[in-house]
Amino acid sequence: MKRIIIILVAVLGLLGFISTPAVAQSGHFIEGGGNAPQCVDIGTQVLCTGKVAGLGGTTFEITVEATGIAEVVCINPGGNRAPGQDTEVTVSGTTTPLPTPRNGQFRFSITSDDPEPLPPTPTCPNNQWTPDIVDVAFTQATLTLLEDGVVSDVVTVPVGS
Repeated sequence: MKRIIIILVAVLGLLGFISTPAVAQSGHFIEGGGNAPQCVDIGTQVLCTGKVAGLGGTTFEITVEATGIAEVVCINPGGNRAPGQDTEVTVSGTTTPLPTPRNGQFRFSITSDDPEPLPPTPTCPNNQWTPDIVDVAFTQATLTLLEDGVVSDVVTVPVGS
């Protein structure tokens, strides 16, 4: 009887080990050297470059999100321009899902979208004025690597000029 219980426990343990799916993602941003993620401020957008490795899923995607202070100019109904209230804005961008390369590595270059248009107030005197973002001062950006829709790695890097 003792032998049967030991065999039964061993078989159940082995079945539990065999049936456990491997779900760990191993993709990551390369840190250090010329391949490390770098982001630069290009006016109202952020441009980030770098390299990812260890990709093993079917698809991968890289996203960027950066917050900054927007310099706003207000345009009145007569077309005259006046300084507006500077305000915080967030920009984002994505590579969209891409097929995983055979070697599991990818050099990326991703540019964020322009900031969303601002509402007339509180950045301008009233609803008759139109706010225009002329520049954004970004300080840092967050890059996220997703494999098959699952987050594999996240890094936050300073934004240079």
